[in-house]
Amino acid sequence: MVAGQPLAHHRMCGLCRSNSLWSRGCNMLPHAEKSIYLNLIWCLMEGLANVLSYFSKRINFVLLISRQGKVRLTKWYSPYSQKERSKVIRELSGMILARAPKQSNFVEWRGYKVVYKRYASLFFCMCIDQDDNELETLEIIHHFVEILDRYFGSVCELDLIFNFHKAYYILDEILIAGELQESSKKTVARLIAAQDSLVETAKEEASSLSNIIAQATK
Repeated sequence: MVAGQPLAHHRMCGLCRSNSLWSRGCNMLPHAEKSIYLNLIWCLMEGLANVLSYFSKRINFVLLISRQGKVRLTKWYSPYSQKERSKVIRELSGMILARAPKQSNFVEWRGYKVVYKRYASLFFCMCIDQDDNELETLEIIHHFVEILDRYFGSVCELDLIFNFHKAYYILDEILIAGELQESSKKTVARLIAAQDSLVETAKEEASSLSNIIAQATK
């Protein structure tokens, strides 16, 4: 390393040497301009890495808990055994239900943060890492609730009890592997409508097939 040369110069020189076109282009520049050029590229690369890191925040699991402590929906994006899941649900149910309404929506738990918000009789909870953004997670929770409202028409606990499979489908359209997949409510609504249409078509085809079989066996 030559004294006085910027660190970015040494980091980027490998790229220049490994690519003849880069090498010829860089060698055509005066040394001072070359250093500025390489520094600029390195800063852009670091900025891009920071942006990608920001959007790769991961949710570890999602819980929907009623005021009575009943679990209405669970989705796990990190590996937990069945025994561990039961323990997590028991711990968090007791912790969240015991909190006063005026307390914060964020709970420190086992080196993680649990973000929750109450809607009517349900607590929507998401577990995130310590360095993740709590407010962003609250927005994801609200996004999920708004889409449920659009689909069910003022969603209530009974909707999730009798149509839990649809609630899971909606959640899977929003989150994949614990990361936000779709932020557009219209897009999610369109995808859900398409799925419902496929289900209805399959039911009609199954019903027609049953009628044909019934008539053939008379």
